[in-house]
Amino acid sequence: MIDAALAQKIVESSTDFAIITLDPSGQITSWNPGAEDLLGWSAQEAIGRHGRIFFTPEDQAAGSPEDEIARAATDGRALDERFHMRADGSRFWGSGLLMQLKNSDGFVKIVRDRTAEREAERRVVTLTDALPGFVFEADSDGHLVQTNARYRDYTRRDDPELLGDRWLDAIHPDHRARVREAWEEAVRTGATFEQSFLVADGEGAYRCFACRGIPEKDGGRVLRWIGTCIDIENEAKARALLEGLNLSLEHRVTDQTAALTESYRNLQAEVAERERIEETLRQSQKMEAIGQLTGGVAHDFNNLLTVILGSIDLLRRPNLAEDKRERYLDSIAETATRAAKLTNQLLAFARRQPLQAEAFDIADRLRASDDVLRTVSGSRIAIELDVRCEPCIVEADPVQFDTAILNMAVNARDAMDGEGRLTITVSESNGVPATRAHAAVTGRFVTIAVSDTGAGIAAADLPRIFEPFFTTKDVGRGTGLGLSQVFGFAKQSGGEIAIESEPGEGATFRLYLPHAEAKNLPPEPEMTEPSGDVVGTGGCVLLVEDNQLVGEFAAQLVGDLGYGNMLVSSAQEALALVEADPRKFDIVFTDVVMPGMSGVEFAEILRARYPHLPVILTSGYSHVLAAEGTHGFDLLQKPYTAERLARALRMARGGNQRSG
Repeated sequence: MIDAALAQKIVESSTDFAIITLDPSGQITSWNPGAEDLLGWSAQEAIGRHGRIFFTPEDQAAGSPEDEIARAATDGRALDERFHMRADGSRFWGSGLLMQLKNSDGFVKIVRDRTAEREAERRVVTLTDALPGFVFEADSDGHLVQTNARYRDYTRRDDPELLGDRWLDAIHPDHRARVREAWEEAVRTGATFEQSFLVADGEGAYRCFACRGIPEKDGGRVLRWIGTCIDIENEAKARALLEGLNLSLEHRVTDQTAALTESYRNLQAEVAERERIEETLRQSQKMEAIGQLTGGVAHDFNNLLTVILGSIDLLRRPNLAEDKRERYLDSIAETATRAAKLTNQLLAFARRQPLQAEAFDIADRLRASDDVLRTVSGSRIAIELDVRCEPCIVEADPVQFDTAILNMAVNARDAMDGEGRLTITVSESNGVPATRAHAAVTGRFVTIAVSDTGAGIAAADLPRIFEPFFTTKDVGRGTGLGLSQVFGFAKQSGGEIAIESEPGEGATFRLYLPHAEAKNLPPEPEMTEPSGDVVGTGGCVLLVEDNQLVGEFAAQLVGDLGYGNMLVSSAQEALALVEADPRKFDIVFTDVVMPGMSGVEFAEILRARYPHLPVILTSGYSHVLAAEGTHGFDLLQKPYTAERLARALRMARGGNQRSG
């Protein structure tokens, strides 16, 4: 048993928490160094005063200090979170626990500063509220526990009217049974939920939404569900109208050949209507691009949340050194900034904007949009940027340029079926060659060549490739306006678009834009050096992560948990290190979705060649894992906390120790 003197020393040595004792009337009887640091009063200034000194004036007026002592006297303890006040009048969000001392009529209060954690939690809520669609979270049994502001504003229902299974009440009665059955089946099997259905707004009108729910798993157990719903009402109506219009055109051409004059008048009217629909669909094209981005965005946000949650977990550690506290807070701030940047880029694509030409450097623009291009392309497509002119200045609409590059990247991704290599080459040329019966043009141009390793384009389709609504994709996988937008942008900017392709040999699209002189261009973004390796003492962990931010933070976590580690960005590089020295590493911790060899393929090779080397998989979302499971490997789902990572590493070492 700890004697009173030792207990007093423990209290006085604690600097991370304010530990205060009070008599039954609320007068302060002791004040530890942590209270001096956190609240600003010295022990001499505080002892003998009433405990209300660190309550805000509003709480003092409401009688909160007395209420807190009364609750602690009745229940044995009183726990609350609120703003507290320091001696200088500044406020902080604190967590306070007041308990009655055993065998005494006195009380002890422990106060901890939770301002940084509260701000981090508020940033996460803000990020979900900024998304253009519905976002919801459900527990492992499929009952909704949280929604975002967009969901509540559209339905005009507060959380109590949406949580549990009450969200089904907002769905059209004709769709409700189908959606309920599909959701219950997904919850029962752990498979991804994907449905489209009508949802009523606050006025009782219905719009069509495409919803997707993904289970977050720990091994084979579902922890919770995260879902998004995107409004596709305009797209559905426009497509239905377009299909009817095209069918009408075909019938009239067949049945009214003799009445050419009248048919011509009718066709003119219908072409005008078709052009109106084209304009509607051009604006919905941006929303379609966001819909295609949904899976990748969820993956990227899970990566960002891994850093935030890990930092919060480490901030809760007692006796945390100030330099580490600052480092974790910096990680939270930097990650939240990157998330906000991603959200802003997505919102830019959904905004209708007039054409506004300005001078900009093509290379700088492509580097700035690298995150969006990698997200829309998917992690199994390697992207290379080859810049052969510096600077590469053009004068055009930068937003329309971003959209054109995005459309060519999506077209290349679909041609490669989600896996391959996309190369973007920027160079100068002294003219544009003859294309599609247009004569060659001389002059100074910047050429952006987008090349893929896909299936190529049939010769019969090449003349129609830039026609509006022409597409070789399956129904529902595109409007056929992507390359048409690129063609229109090139022509409107005084440039040209050309294509080179052979079946089975991939395709290269060359966008020509007139060269312009530099004028007041923004400075190039600064580049930072990557962090060095973290070395610990609890064995060596080989980290395989293609996302640099997540990889560096995982290495920091592993190092702080007492392990040595080495970080690489691909499975091929990791396999070479293991083969060079199989006994160097005690655990392999690898991401699943990576360019080239996936984490599952890498783990299968290690299991066959080095069966005693433990492997832990980690992923925010993977089609392979959703369809085939974890293949018998331990899985740590992103986002993960430091505690869950520590437990996974301990279990891997404890269950798979190598002899010798």
